[in-house]
Amino acid sequence: MRTAFEVLGTPLIALLIGVIVAMFTLGRAAGFGRARISSAIADSLPPIAGILLIVGAGGGFKQTLVDSGVGKVIGEAAQGANVPVLVLGWLIAVGIRLATGSATVATISAAGIAAPLAAGLSPAHVALLVLAIGAGSLFFSHVNDAGFWLVKEYLGMSVGETIRSWSVMEAIISVVSFCCVLLLGLVV
Repeated sequence: MRTAFEVLGTPLIALLIGVIVAMFTLGRAAGFGRARISSAIADSLPPIAGILLIVGAGGGFKQTLVDSGVGKVIGEAAQGANVPVLVLGWLIAVGIRLATGSATVATISAAGIAAPLAAGLSPAHVALLVLAIGAGSLFFSHVNDAGFWLVKEYLGMSVGETIRSWSVMEAIISVVSFCCVLLLGLVV
């Protein structure tokens, strides 16, 4: 059973408190009445509902990977491979990013899978592993990514245009960042 302090210390409660404070401080300061604040909140939910569903589904997929033991299997296979840890961390993050579309899910899942591999690393190399996983999580944003849809909608592009511009740019950022991590790995 969780105590009241544990419940109040969760990110969801922090976000709820932030929204409530913003409603009163910013809404009232702008001269909005109770009805106007309520209307603004109600009008803001439909445009983001799809994005929330996509992000939630990505989190559910991550938990499925963890609960089914796939992460453990990948981690054990990775330990037996003769692949440098930085490359492995990046590849795991890329694979999860491509499967789920979510950079957040890719980062969290890859970090959990690579954690046992980081046990014997120096603090500098652990930091490089974190950077490699972060770079891998950016690889090729696609239709399962909430950010993909944000960019598409805000810039008024088609799905094909977004893939040819945004997705390719994300892949380039990922690869260049990973190359920089590898170069840092040679120096550290």
